[in-house]
Amino acid sequence: MSSPVRLLEGLIVSCQSPADSPLNDPGIIAAMARAAVNCGADGVRVDTPDRVAAVRQRLGPDIPMIGLWKQTIPGFEVYITPQFQHARAIADSGADIIAIDATVRPRPDGETVPGLIARIHDELGKAVMADVDTLEAAIVAAEAGADFVGTTLYGYTAATRHRTPPGFDLLAQLIQKLDCPVICEGGIASPEMAKRALDMGADAVVVGTDITGIDLKVQAYRRML
Repeated sequence: MSSPVRLLEGLIVSCQSPADSPLNDPGIIAAMARAAVNCGADGVRVDTPDRVAAVRQRLGPDIPMIGLWKQTIPGFEVYITPQFQHARAIADSGADIIAIDATVRPRPDGETVPGLIARIHDELGKAVMADVDTLEAAIVAAEAGADFVGTTLYGYTAATRHRTPPGFDLLAQLIQKLDCPVICEGGIASPEMAKRALDMGADAVVVGTDITGIDLKVQAYRRML
């Protein structure tokens, strides 16, 4: 299937806030997304159906959006759009690309990464961003037809918890081994880091906390002062 070409390069801003933040409101998230695009972002990444819908309404149909739905499911570690029902809700809300946890960890009801990618393509007509933590997971996702592979979960799984994002080493491996577009996400904390990722050959870079993470940035300042 064809993917939104405009997302193949440039800056994607992740517009999310902690669950207990006053910023975690669909209208505020939509305003963040509008501000990011007004200032030159090439696309946005947004969590949960109501926020995806609000952002789509605010941005109109032409701005590429990666959508996801974080879920905590007892007995399972996968949490980024772990099941097809979650992918469907995000697709129905207006996302162009569905981000999924594409690690090798088990998921509910025996669903698999290849099966989930196939259903998103065939039944929803949407592109897939595979959020991975290792080269092994990336290869499985790419061979299953993922439209994009991102380093999103590097440092956030049991297999990579000893490592600190950004995963530039994983990024280099993905660029060398995969034929699909590669996105660097996680731990990008400066324009210089983002430029390094693009200079290495990443097709795009996702920046979240360093741009939209007011809560975490203020907490970091307070710890240092």
